[in-house]
Amino acid sequence: MSFDRSQVSTVTFDSYSTLVDVDAAENALAARVEDPEPVSRLWRARSLEYTFVGNHVDVYKPFYEVNRDALTYALDAHDVAVTEDERDEILAVYHELDVFDDVRDGIERLRDAGYDTYVVSNGNPEMLDSMVEHANIGDLLDGVVSAHEVEVFKPDAELYRHAAARTGTSIDEIAHVTAGWFDVLGAQHAGMQGVWVNRKDNPWEPFGDEPDLAVDGFDELVARLE
Repeated sequence: MSFDRSQVSTVTFDSYSTLVDVDAAENALAARVEDPEPVSRLWRARSLEYTFVGNHVDVYKPFYEVNRDALTYALDAHDVAVTEDERDEILAVYHELDVFDDVRDGIERLRDAGYDTYVVSNGNPEMLDSMVEHANIGDLLDGVVSAHEVEVFKPDAELYRHAAARTGTSIDEIAHVTAGWFDVLGAQHAGMQGVWVNRKDNPWEPFGDEPDLAVDGFDELVARLE
């Protein structure tokens, strides 16, 4: 790890699993699925896999549609019969995911310390608008950057470079904060410093470089940047 705080002027945040808890989506499945955990896990995994494959076969759909396809597959794979309306009700939980307790205070302290703050996410604009509103962080952000703007998903370098242009920041002055290991590697490959938020005390992936900084939450992140 080689984190250089003095180089950072802008902090960007991933959304899902970083600012808001996607595990809460399991609650939406619980009323309709006898064992929701494996369905939820497959739903999330397929959603990410579809974005990875889409980048390489030049297929793009807004993330909400990708997430719908992934949920449909997960339900089918576990032989769960639901109506289309019920499926859409489950999917809609992504508009109201629970925000992690340390997020608002952490971003506010970073703003007070002089950093520009942005969200950079695979989510399409409608998803991100509702996420920011539900998390009550709109007043703390300088902007939101969606993969929909370039029609390519993380960890493609184009999205990170687009984010740098949108923030008006040299890419090497950005610290990208994310719970996703692939997102860390994508940000680093594009020229950002990659900060891994490891809320679950997981081991780092043996594939690829280590993050420039690893923290267990936003309190530790702020302590390293203030």
